[in-house]
Amino acid sequence: MKRLVLLAGWGCDARIWELLAPHLPEGWEIHTPDWPGYAGREALADPTSIAALAEAMADDLPQDAVWVGWSLGGLLAGALLDHLPAPAGVILLGMGPRFCHPCGITAGELAAFRRAFLRDPAAALIHFRRWQLAGEPAPLLTHRRLRDLLGDALNADTLTLAAGLDWLATLDVERPIAEVPCPVHRLVGANDPLLAPSLREAADRCLDDAGHCPMLSRPRRLADVLTALARECHPAGGSAARHEAYPT
Repeated sequence: MKRLVLLAGWGCDARIWELLAPHLPEGWEIHTPDWPGYAGREALADPTSIAALAEAMADDLPQDAVWVGWSLGGLLAGALLDHLPAPAGVILLGMGPRFCHPCGITAGELAAFRRAFLRDPAAALIHFRRWQLAGEPAPLLTHRRLRDLLGDALNADTLTLAAGLDWLATLDVERPIAEVPCPVHRLVGANDPLLAPSLREAADRCLDDAGHCPMLSRPRRLADVLTALARECHPAGGSAARHEAYPT
């Protein structure tokens, strides 16, 4: 039986995956755990500690599953490889080895956003959600879907959200991703506004006519691609073809 663990990004809890669920194969185990501090889950005593995060998430990230980390969830999945047994595979969705890039979201832009978050966390979260939806084919419709799922209120405590922004600014998972003894696939939306063009071009798979949030704008197509990649993460699967574009 195939097992997928879907890990949400900054400012979003596990409800972000709800539109994807009907399109995933029957008989697969699909887990969508919330990160500590989100959706009522107890926050870490030290929200900035990757070691503490690994301890809290150990039961949620089994060795026989494929971990799908979206956005910050991808960075955290990569960082946790240094602390937990290697999974069957890792799929990084909408994320490279680090978040900031001189041709994408720059360190200066993220620093300005972090200052805005300190002034007004709720307003900053709303702005960020609109920002990451800019590359979707119908951003207003996609935003309505996001609001229907998550609402506008903070769904995590401010210390947890602030720690997430710290991780976006500092985490670099190039080494653990390169060294992990399991397949790693990078999947991006062709119009992702948060990724530098070079990162989109270097991805293993690319979803045409999608941005940073294909689970909202292209859930069926995203489910198809995740299913194919998850199958390739097991010994019976074939090898992935790089730079393959998936039309919607």
